[in-house]
Amino acid sequence: MTFVANPCRAEAWNDPVGAHRTAHQDRYDAMPAGANDALFEAAAISPGDRVLDVGCGAGATTRTAARPAAPGHAVGIDVSAPLLERARVNTAAEGIENASYVCADAQVHPFPAGGYDVVVSRGGVMFFADHAAAFRNLARALRPGGRLAFVCPRPPGPHWEDTERVREVLAGFEEVTVDPVTVEAPWGRDVPDTVEFLLSPLPGGALPASRLAGPEEVLLPFAAGRRPRTRAGVWLVTAVRP
Repeated sequence: MTFVANPCRAEAWNDPVGAHRTAHQDRYDAMPAGANDALFEAAAISPGDRVLDVGCGAGATTRTAARPAAPGHAVGIDVSAPLLERARVNTAAEGIENASYVCADAQVHPFPAGGYDVVVSRGGVMFFADHAAAFRNLARALRPGGRLAFVCPRPPGPHWEDTERVREVLAGFEEVTVDPVTVEAPWGRDVPDTVEFLLSPLPGGALPASRLAGPEEVLLPFAAGRRPRTRAGVWLVTAVRP
């Protein structure tokens, strides 16, 4: 891996966080999948496009980008070596030949200038150590007229404050749009499965059944006879490199 701007976060994504996300890759990919339609409609990937997927994780969004980009190419970038190894395995298993992966920090990675037509990200941009610096680097990676489309969390509170911050860090782009999108995030097959998953990163192994009753009770209102899920607000952001 090349230099990273946030070594502590990179270390976590290559040890406990990366290991947990790799072990539960399908579940982690399903949580934000409700944003896919809005994200890729905004990205408007066309045949022949060169696409960069920032914070690609196990590569679900890279593979989604690669299909409409053919005969172009999609490159996923992430700091987590375990997740990228899973991404490569999944990509080969799906027979996708126009996707590849780079283990690096997109904030500082020396991308080829103007090397991409489209940059996408489903949540990955929120982990940058310096968002303004990161988006300057991504702007450099885009060709003039290239498109940026990403999804990021939409915190509660005055929305204008969030949108102004987004526009501030995208100062090197034009035609910036920031739109609210609401998605449903599934957490597990049922309540016990969800509780087991949520507690699985904790040290000490499995909890006794007596300790699980409380968390299960908390989750029951989010199940209502189906898989537990929560509603989440995100921003869909688009921009164009001048």
